[in-house]
Amino acid sequence: MKNLIYPLKFEPILKEKIWGGEKLNTLLNKKSTLPNIGESWEVSDVDGEPSVVANGSLKGKTLKELLLEYKEDFIGVQNHRIFGEKFPLLIKYIDAKEDLSIQLHPNDELAGKRHNSFGKTEMWYVMQADEDSKLIIGFKENMSPGIYLEHLENKTLPEILNTERVKPGDAFFIEVGRVHAIGAGVMLAEIQQTSDITYRVYDWERVDAEGNERELHTELALDAIDFEMTGDFKMPYEKIQNESSEMISCPYFTTNFLEVTDTVTKENYHDSFIIYMCVEGEAEITTNGNSETIKTGETILLPAAAKSYEITAKQAKLLEVYV
Repeated sequence: MKNLIYPLKFEPILKEKIWGGEKLNTLLNKKSTLPNIGESWEVSDVDGEPSVVANGSLKGKTLKELLLEYKEDFIGVQNHRIFGEKFPLLIKYIDAKEDLSIQLHPNDELAGKRHNSFGKTEMWYVMQADEDSKLIIGFKENMSPGIYLEHLENKTLPEILNTERVKPGDAFFIEVGRVHAIGAGVMLAEIQQTSDITYRVYDWERVDAEGNERELHTELALDAIDFEMTGDFKMPYEKIQNESSEMISCPYFTTNFLEVTDTVTKENYHDSFIIYMCVEGEAEITTNGNSETIKTGETILLPAAAKSYEITAKQAKLLEVYV
């Protein structure tokens, strides 16, 4: 087990997208020659696309292999009891050069019944945003299925949706069923349940290089949508230097904001792995005598067996995630 206790990095899984851009390369140094990189999957146990360890004695092992070999020592006793051999989170960085489709995600019950998958509760932390960049989250007012379908048919769906201007540091919680879209010019960190199930309902009448529109999921989405207007999606949080401040705690994950300007000694009381996403600056994470540097756009996973560790930085902003 001693081999397990060090800060783990994984090879990013880069995804070319019709709406992707260059920021994951230019701002986050992802070193891809592909155009239009929309997503970097940092920690993934999605079927067929497992993350691979990039550093240390476990280099070359997949996330799944770590789960199978180290079990509770890797993800925690309670998490292993609940999730077994499935890692519960998918961690990403996203760059939207163009607007993403308007979409939503099913809850655990629907996703399990239809797709043998978890649902997809998620959160966003805005890392960079061009001037006047926006997100779409929810409806402007309580909506009926009939009016929604009428706007969908008339290709006027955006008229009834709520838009939010964004700036770096803004954070949003996207519950299952909530209609949403990342707007052009936004780069963000995304934390979500392990699921790749998306119901796309409107795609701006966009076509690919062959002139084909992407598939829409109008019927599947209808009984998955939350039609009620709620304003609880933006997450206020404190920024106290060298202290973890809770941003969101839900049944699927807890995310804290941590700005480090010195050396912070941490204890893992959570019976969980802990993931750090570096959203600004650079820090060094040390556990069990092993150190690893984390820079903007990088991600580190500390196994549950790492009970104490230090984070050192002159200036770094981190998202701290556990289940």
